[in-house]
Amino acid sequence: MTALDVAFAAAGLITAASGLLAVTTRHLVHAALWLVVCLGGVAGCYLVLGAEFVALVQLLVYVGAIVVLVLFALMLTRAPIGPNREISTSRLHRVLAALLGAGVTVLLAAALLPIAGPPVERHVSSTTEVAQQLFGTWVWPFEVLSLLLLVALVAAMAVSRMTRPVQADDEAGAEREARESA
Repeated sequence: MTALDVAFAAAGLITAASGLLAVTTRHLVHAALWLVVCLGGVAGCYLVLGAEFVALVQLLVYVGAIVVLVLFALMLTRAPIGPNREISTSRLHRVLAALLGAGVTVLLAAALLPIAGPPVERHVSSTTEVAQQLFGTWVWPFEVLSLLLLVALVAAMAVSRMTRPVQADDEAGAEREARESA
C-alpha cells in the first residue's frame, strides 16, 4: 500500500462521512456546509488520482457554484435556519437515509475497489484529453446542468417574491382603514 493509496482512502473516508452528515443533519445551513466538505473531499480524491484539472473544475463548479446556489435559495426563500418541527423528518426517516447512504457507499466501494486481482495501472491523462472529453462527449450534460441551475435560481427568486396570504387581523385593519378614509 503506497502513500497515494492511504491519501485516497483518507479523502474517500472524509467524503463519505461528510456526505452522510450532510443528509442526516437537521440544520439546513449545516447540511450545506457538510456538502462543501463532501465536494471538497471528492476534489481531493481527484488530486490524489493525478487529475488536477478535474479537481479544479470540481472546486469551481460544484463547491463554488452549487453550494452558493443552495445558500442563496435558502436566503431568498426565507427558510428557517434552525430546526423546524413543521418540515422536520422523523428519526426513522433520518436513520433510513443514513442506512441508504451507507449502502450506496458500500456498493460503490465494492465496485470501485476490487479486493483481489493485480493492481490497476494508472492512466495519466493530459488536460487536452480531458478537455476533448468534457467539451466533446460530455458537453450536453453540462449544458443541461447549467440550465437546471438557472431554472432553480429563477424559481428561488419567484418563490421569494410571492405574497403571503393576508391574516384575518390584517384584513380587519385594512377594512377599518378603508372606512376611515372614505
